Amino acid sequence: MSTLENLINIPDTPQFQELLSKDLKRISLIYFWTSWAEPCVQMNKVVEGLAKAYPKLLALRVEAEEQADISDSFDINSVPTCLVIQGHALLARIEGGDATQLTETIAKYLGSKSSAAPQSTPSQPPAPPSSESQEQLEARMRDIMNQSAVVLFMKGEPDAPRCGFSRTAVALLREKNVTFTHFDILSDESVRQGLKALNDWPTFPQFIVKGEFVGGLDVVKEMKESGEFDDVFFG
Repeated sequence: MSTLENLINIPDTPQFQELLSKDLKRISLIYFWTSWAEPCVQMNKVVEGLAKAYPKLLALRVEAEEQADISDSFDINSVPTCLVIQGHALLARIEGGDATQLTETIAKYLGSKSSAAPQSTPSQPPAPPSSESQEQLEARMRDIMNQSAVVLFMKGEPDAPRCGFSRTAVALLREKNVTFTHFDILSDESVRQGLKALNDWPTFPQFIVKGEFVGGLDVVKEMKESGEFDDVFFG
């Protein structure tokens, strides 16, 4: 465990939001990692070194799978991923274990005396295709939701998940011998954003049974533990 005051392991969303909102002029490094990803071993050392070298830097370590809401709010699809932000502005997004790029980025914003806020704004998700109305998009999403008795909206393919949450979801369904089809939300941004509104659920994966949304990964895990799973998925 680090003893650096500016290097903090995030235990929950409220503390994460509180730390970021304390000083909107401060440069923050948000580091998403997992214990099973080998590149994170080296990046852990890099992030700790940067926190030590730049006392004014706020470095927040977020365990991507444990803090699913935070990960999904920033569209984290792989680890390690580092975000450099100031206030509500995204200054840089560095995916993979590129220690050189991360070090140069931090030096760019903290290596000089300038404190002016960069004129940068977070990237926005692409708008739905102009040829597809909201009504058509919703109809298409419902068609996908009804393509089989159980549909998993996930990142990637069942045999090649693109995030740990999707990997866990596939393993859970296979463990319970559930026959299911899937939809890769990374292949269609309109569906990805539309489902969040349609099902009133901001994260993925999402589980659909008989055309109805039943919950995200945490909800379905609880169903398994409580014994409700079979009634919902096989009932």
